[in-house]
Amino acid sequence: MSAIILDQTIVHYEAMGRGRPIVFLHSWVGSWRYWIAAMQVASTSFRAYALDLFGYGDTAHDSSRYSLEQQASLVTRFLDEMGIGKIAIVGHGLGALVGLQFATRRPGNVDRIMAVNLPPDFNSINAKLRTSTAIELADWLSSRTPESVTALSDASKVDTGAIAASMNSFQSDRLFTQFRATDIPCLLVYGQNDPSITVPPVETLRATSLLSIHMHQINLEGSGHFPMIDETAKFNRLLIDFLALDSGLSPRELELKEEWKRRVR
Repeated sequence: MSAIILDQTIVHYEAMGRGRPIVFLHSWVGSWRYWIAAMQVASTSFRAYALDLFGYGDTAHDSSRYSLEQQASLVTRFLDEMGIGKIAIVGHGLGALVGLQFATRRPGNVDRIMAVNLPPDFNSINAKLRTSTAIELADWLSSRTPESVTALSDASKVDTGAIAASMNSFQSDRLFTQFRATDIPCLLVYGQNDPSITVPPVETLRATSLLSIHMHQINLEGSGHFPMIDETAKFNRLLIDFLALDSGLSPRELELKEEWKRRVR
């Protein structure tokens, strides 16, 4: 286990590989652990980091640090302390929101973002996700395969207050408007069968000006809340294709594999 002290608090992270840095940020359930397969694939060309956010996994529990802004500050302080410059971000749910928050504050430090099962607004989040414990959420959202059980084994470590605090800060945030102004390439990936997030029709996002020319959406038909677990091989192929794009290119330039072409938006 690797850890770093930031502002007198312990932050747990794991790293593997060599090359350009990529940072994986987890959702409201679990920890860094369910990124292992994606990190292994990315590590052939990248230095892959996965963090436990405040209140999750083996990072400190501190109720004053659970807002999206404070979680983004964790990412900022971690990168500065480790001497890491421009990064790619892969964020899931909460981690996607934190990634966007970080990008609006430090756009020069972000090359691209893959945002997985990102709620487009507060009302798209199922009330059960806002009110249940992490253990209850893991039971609800998991496919209950042996791989899923292992990947989400840190759900018992989650401080439920961290879930509620992030929801409250998201409810009062103008995150998407601020992020669009950065023009950072962003690939939105949704598990079509996620019961916790209402998957947005792309036409709705465009009508509300939430999608820019630097953003693109792909829905994976066989996935729920955890595409990286439900369809590991497909998710990892998509990840590698996205990371292989030249810097600055819109993810609309992806040469998509046949198995997900039908769900491209």
